[in-house]
Amino acid sequence: MPATVIVGLQWGDEGKGKTTDFLAEQVAMVVRYQGGDNAGHTVQSGSEVFKLHLVPSGVLYPHISCVIGPGVVVNPDTLIRELDTLAARGIETAAVRVSRNSHVIMPYHLALDRAMEARLAGDAVGTTHRGIGPAYADRAWRVGVRMEDLLDSAVLREKLERLVPDRNSLLAAIGSEERFENDALVELAAGWGSRLTRHLADTTWLVQDALRRGDHVLLEGAQGTLLDLDHGSYPFVTSSNPIAGGACTGGGIGPLQVDEVIGVMKAYSTRVGAGPFPTELKDSIGEGIAGRGREVGTTTGRPRRVGWFDAVPLRYAVAVNSVSAIMLNKLDILSGIPELCLCVAYQIDGRRVESWPSSAELLARAQPIYETFPGWAEDLHGVRALADLPENARRYVSALEEHAGVPIVLVSVGPERTQTIERAYRPMRRRVTPTPVGLA
Repeated sequence: MPATVIVGLQWGDEGKGKTTDFLAEQVAMVVRYQGGDNAGHTVQSGSEVFKLHLVPSGVLYPHISCVIGPGVVVNPDTLIRELDTLAARGIETAAVRVSRNSHVIMPYHLALDRAMEARLAGDAVGTTHRGIGPAYADRAWRVGVRMEDLLDSAVLREKLERLVPDRNSLLAAIGSEERFENDALVELAAGWGSRLTRHLADTTWLVQDALRRGDHVLLEGAQGTLLDLDHGSYPFVTSSNPIAGGACTGGGIGPLQVDEVIGVMKAYSTRVGAGPFPTELKDSIGEGIAGRGREVGTTTGRPRRVGWFDAVPLRYAVAVNSVSAIMLNKLDILSGIPELCLCVAYQIDGRRVESWPSSAELLARAQPIYETFPGWAEDLHGVRALADLPENARRYVSALEEHAGVPIVLVSVGPERTQTIERAYRPMRRRVTPTPVGLA
């Protein structure tokens, strides 16, 4: 069986949680491969709504093994609360496994995140203040605390004795009054280790063994392509690689083990935090979309900025992720808008630009060039087949599919699992079978 990667094609918040939940019934394992508790996946099952931050969305299915891979930075406080909350709601969490190699978000990472954003003031990136960037920075500096260190107080104490004075000095240098004591941190971390020890494992071998058995493994990312550290609108990005390539490094698989990449996008655009957003709407239409779509951050509760759909980065995201199929979410939110706009190109410094610019400065000067489409008034929540969509809705979906260059195989028309239109096929990458020597 193949490995399937689910990746966001916009600035995150595309509905990857629903996508994972919808597809998870058919798989044996779901792996979260990057990010931290700065991300949130909202999943609705019947009348129940679950907001997940670290535990993979497949946890709602009892047959699925849920894995937090080595590419994720873990706040143990968040993870423990999430596991306890799920258990209190009757969800089995004993099979959740966390990579021993995942890095730990320590309290000083949160303090550094807050202090650095405060120091940047008007130039702040707009982080969630969850310590994600500082934790990844320590990982890159090779001084980070890993989940396995929580099980050995002596090793942890030795690491922190070297690290904490430096972090306290850095906090002082950037104007923070917060300071940390080594003994208190060791005690806190030892408590985390005691609580989580049964969940820790060498998850790379768990994933590899599942694939070797022929199990179908689903890998879910957080955030989206346009927030990728290397491929997004830098510096207004996250601190990891949400793109499909990040599933290999963060999930513990090789590129040839991926047979399918499902891109996820909304029928309009949103982003949180600072940064250029060419199609942003600051009028009543945008307010209406935000209200109907409940566009607030799952993790922070911050209002999301809303805009028309932008096909320029879509084409880029499809290419950089090798997307084979797409799930389109929240089509129902556009019902009732008389005319829809779709950005097909930019005008930058007097030139028409149809490719995604690598420079955030260029993107900030981009003026959208729109094509318009007639809207529809019908409620879509009860539609279960593409043919039953209003004609104008079908035309809009077809236009998005044409710009993407790959098929839209799933269309969400509501938050519930069953409110999904499913085509009968999902194209997969087909490996070429080598011709035996002598038979060419």
